[in-house]
Amino acid sequence: MSKTSSPEHDNSQRIGIIDIGSNSVRLVVYVSPMRIPVPVFNEKIQCQLGRGMTETGRLSPPGITMAMDTIKWFARLATAMGVNQLDLVATSAVREAADGRDFVARVKSETGHTIHVLSGDEEALAAAHGVTIGVPDADGILGDLGGGSLDLVELDNGNIVNQGTLLLGHLRLMEDSAGSVLAALNIAAERLEEISWLSNITGRNLYVVGGTMRAIARIFIEQTGYPLHVIDNYTISTPDALRLIHMIAGAGPQTLMRFPGITKKHVETLPFAATVLGALLDKASPEKLIFSGFSMREGYLLKNIPAANRKQDPLVNGCLSLANRTSRFAINEQELTRWMDGLFIGESPLHKRLRYATCLISDLGWAEHPDYRAEHSFYRVLRLPFAGLNHPERVFLAVSVFVRYDGDPDSIFIAPLRNLLDDQSFIQATRLGLVLRLAYTLSGGAPGLLEGSSTRIENGRLKLTLAPLHGPHSSELIERRIQAVADSFGLEIAS
Repeated sequence: MSKTSSPEHDNSQRIGIIDIGSNSVRLVVYVSPMRIPVPVFNEKIQCQLGRGMTETGRLSPPGITMAMDTIKWFARLATAMGVNQLDLVATSAVREAADGRDFVARVKSETGHTIHVLSGDEEALAAAHGVTIGVPDADGILGDLGGGSLDLVELDNGNIVNQGTLLLGHLRLMEDSAGSVLAALNIAAERLEEISWLSNITGRNLYVVGGTMRAIARIFIEQTGYPLHVIDNYTISTPDALRLIHMIAGAGPQTLMRFPGITKKHVETLPFAATVLGALLDKASPEKLIFSGFSMREGYLLKNIPAANRKQDPLVNGCLSLANRTSRFAINEQELTRWMDGLFIGESPLHKRLRYATCLISDLGWAEHPDYRAEHSFYRVLRLPFAGLNHPERVFLAVSVFVRYDGDPDSIFIAPLRNLLDDQSFIQATRLGLVLRLAYTLSGGAPGLLEGSSTRIENGRLKLTLAPLHGPHSSELIERRIQAVADSFGLEIAS
């Protein structure tokens, strides 16, 4: 696998987006020009600009006051954070309201910033690009649910095929249905009939984004006892999702407030967001529901990312960036992979990619306390804010690094996540961790010390060849770690 060029930190900049939605106003500040810009700040205020629009056709007066105060505050924060470029984007509420242009003009007058009001198509496309940043081959339908609208995009292995926007946001639906979940279900089903191509999705995937969708994902994770609390690429079957959606839609405020991370404002509209999601699942009949941690904001940022960076593997790019920040001696990951290639002949392309990524981040725990290095590294890798990997792949990386830091693969510490990996992947992750542990024992993580040496399987035995510069290696520690590698492969050690 060829080496991906490292991010140029000298050319990095901070880009901020103030996202003015129907329900909330959010500021996210990213470090760019990475393949996946890293958020260094993310905060929102629920202003509910779109509240009451069903009746009045205008933005909520209290929402306008709160939104203006929030935008001014966020603009000051962005300046203090050294943001090089601050974009203001508005979606359904400002787009549809009779006084939307007046609001845009007021923001310009009082802050000096111009709002880009996205059309429905622009919003849908940006959301689709956001999802495909992390899942380049996404196949099925994207649903981006906001307070005022539902944006739908059909994706064919990452390529946009169809798109549409419906006035079916969770805040708008609550008002259109006069607060009746049953009426909301009928309205949602009727409006979804406008999208004729939804039947194309049967048996494929439904990808969903948006703050309320993330809240629903947290409830799903809590209710199912799912062991990994990472929303991006959290996947659930359609029958299981529908069962939980019916529970949310029928739950009262007191029940919903018991779920972690659910605010009072969530409680009011959450049953209607669940109703939209349930109606969409019923209509499209996908095989799986997949929650995305990336959204319209990241898709909108694509225009600021160099074209060459967009073609990079998002996982590898993220691991490269982390390695540049955390490694002690900058051992070359290609030096590591070449040194062990002879042990992994015939591995799948997936495992080869994960091995390369693991080598990149295999030294991230060096500064932790030795007694907790394995555990801290395991959790850090498991929860990395990276795209381009699903939950089993996260566990693969985390197990490999855990074992690299002398963690026991049979430990009850990692047992809750064991079932997210198939048996072969777990074996490969364990082997990789043991091989990395041996590599760092021999090299100390310093570059160049593995050059001229190799590990390989020869005549059914493990063969370790050391370059003369290593000198004699007969310590008990090294012998024990060589034996552990041999045992993991079911091999004897060649003399």
